[in-house]
Amino acid sequence: MTDPVPDSAVTAVVDGPVLEVTLDRPKANAIDAATSRELSAVFARFRDDPAQRVAIFTAAGDRFFSAGWDLNAAAAGEEFEADYGEGGFGGFGELPGLRKPVICAVNGMAVGGGFEIVLAADLVVAAEGARFWLPEAALGIVADVASIRLPRMLPPVVANEVLYAGRRIDATEALRWGLVNAVVGREQLLVEARALAERVLQAAPLSVAAVIEIGARTGHLPLSDAFELLRSGNLDAYEAMLASEDSEEGPRAFTEGRSPRWQGC
Repeated sequence: MTDPVPDSAVTAVVDGPVLEVTLDRPKANAIDAATSRELSAVFARFRDDPAQRVAIFTAAGDRFFSAGWDLNAAAAGEEFEADYGEGGFGGFGELPGLRKPVICAVNGMAVGGGFEIVLAADLVVAAEGARFWLPEAALGIVADVASIRLPRMLPPVVANEVLYAGRRIDATEALRWGLVNAVVGREQLLVEARALAERVLQAAPLSVAAVIEIGARTGHLPLSDAFELLRSGNLDAYEAMLASEDSEEGPRAFTEGRSPRWQGC
């Protein structure tokens, strides 16, 4: 099922429990505030629809995944701190209550805010020609979201070289650093992303939501504080999983030699 919007740069297609979102803004898939708000609305619907369990975010063309912030919009007066929607720039990275995985299928160059979108994804598949870099410091601005996320994902000296010395990372190096899950030929990009989504669908949705919540709420904490929060009863998705039939259904299905009910979703 397609969710059409006239003259939209965003296409959302629902295939069972999987949502596929495609950004199409020639020539570089740059994102202005209006497009970001549209992406936020798409991902908010994804968050709120219990039938949708995994999202794949990709872009049209084979050169750019996204060049990030639309500098033409900036030249026309759009502010750096514009309203990008409740999900933040790109639609999902700061979306409150999102406890479902987003897979980025990176078809080409991910530059500036485009790279920041990739850093916000739960899982990433990259085409062989994909490239990642942050030009902001050379332009007199800051890749603020990447300045928070990237040092948590790369060794500090490598993150620093990317953030303020202009280092570019190709797909192979991104795989080596653990920034992407797989690198494939361009024609296999969506095939691999969909296969990854299918593997995620083998897990119970409440378990996936709990894992995402635990990571988001404890990733910045010392271990002792993280374990204390885990046992505090204040992690809603984790508590919902513990109280659900899923926590009994999985082990029972395993011992009975059958698939859990959610794998038929």
